[in-house]
Amino acid sequence: MSLNEGLLLYLFPEGVPAWLYFGCLFFVLLISYMLGSVNTAIIVSRVLYKEDIRKKGSGNAGLTNMLRVYGKRAAVLTLVGDIMKAAVSIFISGLLFGFVYRAAISTNHILYFSAALVAIGHVFPCFYRFKGGKGVLVTSTAALILSPYIFLGLLLLFIAIVAISKYVSLGSVSVAILYPVALNFYFRFALRFVVDGVEYAGQVNFGVALASMILACLIVWCHRENLKRIGNRTENKLSFKKKSKDEEN
Repeated sequence: MSLNEGLLLYLFPEGVPAWLYFGCLFFVLLISYMLGSVNTAIIVSRVLYKEDIRKKGSGNAGLTNMLRVYGKRAAVLTLVGDIMKAAVSIFISGLLFGFVYRAAISTNHILYFSAALVAIGHVFPCFYRFKGGKGVLVTSTAALILSPYIFLGLLLLFIAIVAISKYVSLGSVSVAILYPVALNFYFRFALRFVVDGVEYAGQVNFGVALASMILACLIVWCHRENLKRIGNRTENKLSFKKKSKDEEN
């Protein structure tokens, strides 16, 4: 029995007791949400600048607003923190329930639900009155870990959309919508298995599909106001320049 199949199966090869399985499942999902609720942008803005990023710029506690308001150093710190919390939550889930990678993609739906809970915690953090960021970075990190080929393809599309439009929100929403679609296609056309000499195509796990759609819907919902502003041409465009005090107020 390989640890790739999870610590639970490694310790209980004949079958994991139901109480232990569901207890561990509750634990990893709770940990994922709690880690998601640790909002790096809010912490950085308070510790380094004695301010609340949610009261600056667009009011979003995320990477893009940190870059616009405080500059590159604050953005890098936010980037590292949000990547770490997504990675750690998935690692804990994988350690207990297995990573189960086939054809460079994880097929373990629990890892995808863990990613969804991290994103939900980031958007609705229990530590900050349920007002956080928009979940793009943590979702991207989860996609990179769970489905790297799909992530790279969508990253190229994201870069192209942002380069042309200068709207980060438009790129984020576009690739979020395409993520569950890309997962379905990848499962069907890239995953193959053979039974009695007959080759069968893979089929996306219902849990994987559901978790990926939750992530997509969350990203779209969080960017609903951005989409309205794009429509009336009042949305902020990407800039690597730190805003002056006059521009912030």
